[in-house]
Amino acid sequence: MQKNIPNILTSLRIILIPILVSAFYIDSKIAHYVAVTIFIFASITDYFDGYLARVWSVQSNFGKVLDPIADKLLVAATLMMMVDRGIAPVLPTLVILCREILVSGMREYLAELKVSLPVSHLAKIKTAAQMIAIIILLLGEEVTGVPHTDLIGEISIWIAAILTVVTGYEYLRQGIKNFH
Repeated sequence: MQKNIPNILTSLRIILIPILVSAFYIDSKIAHYVAVTIFIFASITDYFDGYLARVWSVQSNFGKVLDPIADKLLVAATLMMMVDRGIAPVLPTLVILCREILVSGMREYLAELKVSLPVSHLAKIKTAAQMIAIIILLLGEEVTGVPHTDLIGEISIWIAAILTVVTGYEYLRQGIKNFH
């Protein structure tokens, strides 16, 4: 059972996405809190699935493939919903989504060549920055009652977008060395 927990957490993150989307679009404060809670919980599972897989030495091909997909689905779905509702700015969202697609495509190509592109420490910080920015934007001033929460969220998403560009460039630079 222990060796399946990281994969269960990854799968759970994917299963939670339609529930998050549904809660996000229900027009009530409780549903909004549910959406925020689901996103926070899913973000936490992102940390723990990788951590537990490493600590217990139970890394699997399933997890290696599905974990980054689950992360990208969670972030992309949430960002798209927030742009739809005018909560998140379009430009940093596009930057984040384009980078994720570029890096995913490059990783898929390199995997066919049996070339590994390990996740960098800065990319892990980028993921955390994205998730924190999304949480701040989801909560917003209206929910928290804290002045300038929306501004802090916007600044946070721009910081995440900048980190996204930097890490995307690093992956592209490393990956291009293997193109034939």
